[in-house]
Amino acid sequence: MTVTSELLKKISEPYHDETIQAYTGVSTDTRTIKAGMLFVPLVGERFDGHEYILQAIEKGAAATLWDKNKPIPELATEKISFFFVEDTLEALQELATVYLNTIAPKVIAVTGSNGKTTTKDLLYSVLSPVFKTFKTQGNFNNHIGLPLTVLAMPEDCEVLILEMGMSGFGEIKRLSEIATPDVAIVTNIGESHLEQLGSREGIAKAKMEIIAGLKENGLIILDGDEPLLASYKGKDVQRVGFGAANHIQIKDIVSTVSGYQFSLSTKQEIFTVPLLGEHNVKNAAYALAVAFYLGLDMSDAKKGLEKTRLSAMRLEQLKGSCGELILNDAYNASPTSMKAAVQALKSIPGFEKRIAVLGDMYELGEEEEAMHRSVAEVIASPVTHLYTVGEKGFWIADEAIKQGDFLGEIRSFSEKDELLPVLKAQVDVNTVVLFKASRGMSLETCIHSLTRKEGE
Repeated sequence: MTVTSELLKKISEPYHDETIQAYTGVSTDTRTIKAGMLFVPLVGERFDGHEYILQAIEKGAAATLWDKNKPIPELATEKISFFFVEDTLEALQELATVYLNTIAPKVIAVTGSNGKTTTKDLLYSVLSPVFKTFKTQGNFNNHIGLPLTVLAMPEDCEVLILEMGMSGFGEIKRLSEIATPDVAIVTNIGESHLEQLGSREGIAKAKMEIIAGLKENGLIILDGDEPLLASYKGKDVQRVGFGAANHIQIKDIVSTVSGYQFSLSTKQEIFTVPLLGEHNVKNAAYALAVAFYLGLDMSDAKKGLEKTRLSAMRLEQLKGSCGELILNDAYNASPTSMKAAVQALKSIPGFEKRIAVLGDMYELGEEEEAMHRSVAEVIASPVTHLYTVGEKGFWIADEAIKQGDFLGEIRSFSEKDELLPVLKAQVDVNTVVLFKASRGMSLETCIHSLTRKEGE
């Protein structure tokens, strides 16, 4: 990545002639600054990055964006280049757009209540063997992370895949305006952020803000099975899903030990995706829709899909110390994604014991109890054990008991430490265990305990 002083001059007023014309990277955190980087001091409710300019200089920062209304420490004035702006966050976002327009890759934007990161990873797997491709790293998908992702893009990038997250109205709109995508994907509409957005209709409206910055003649790819997205129509809209009315219908789904085989109504080929969970077949179909839109050869698309590797904690398959299979889907959760994860647990052939470890889900608003209880509708054979963790997780177990259809063991635990000895007594080589909860539950600590070998 090369952000230059020439690009910076387009969004700022330089303090003095720059001695360095190109910068080695961009950082908003002095802890990650390396020699030659541009430091962008952001201002929050409880911090002001401008106060750390001397630390940034000590780390080797070569230049900084700087709020023109902030005083400059005397020791800093002649040590690095200053670029004055009205607002450093807005300047960071504007710089990202300027850099994006300079490199001019095809931009694929992905949002949705669930499946954003998985779809991003699938897109990368399919597209990167053919195009020089860059994608959002980690969870850099908000108003700060997305610009930093753009500015980390290599100069030879041909396809940029940007994940877009949000918690309220207007956030996706701003991200779309920064990124100006060629393709916008909405993976689904779930229940995450109901507390802030009020209803699933509100969530759909917020997610569809992704088209705000869509380039002229850009493509919109939608979950065609979601009624809340049915009103979005036109020649630029492509609906993907299991229903027969979709432009691209997913057909002939066959479950395998490691994933799924399927076909698409628009192609004669059989595709293979090495991921668990039938919902990931749809995510794979989104990636294929983009691949064909960009002109990929069929064989290249198939090979890329078959080599997919996901980010951690998305139905990640691990081996426990007793030989059990662990499905680590503990990155986050909503009722929709939790039900899908349980269905994935049920679909894997060859295990005598199938244990669902489910925990609290957050940000569900006033209907959180009903939404937790709704998960019980998928707790059925071949699941053999349901273990819940947390006060909200208790509602799942309680509802499963009330419904009376599930004949396996049901137990609730207030704390993870109470769960572990019970879980360890159950697992063996004939066991598969699913872990699913909101990020704040940190269920991966249980997984670390199960995968740790004696003496470690």
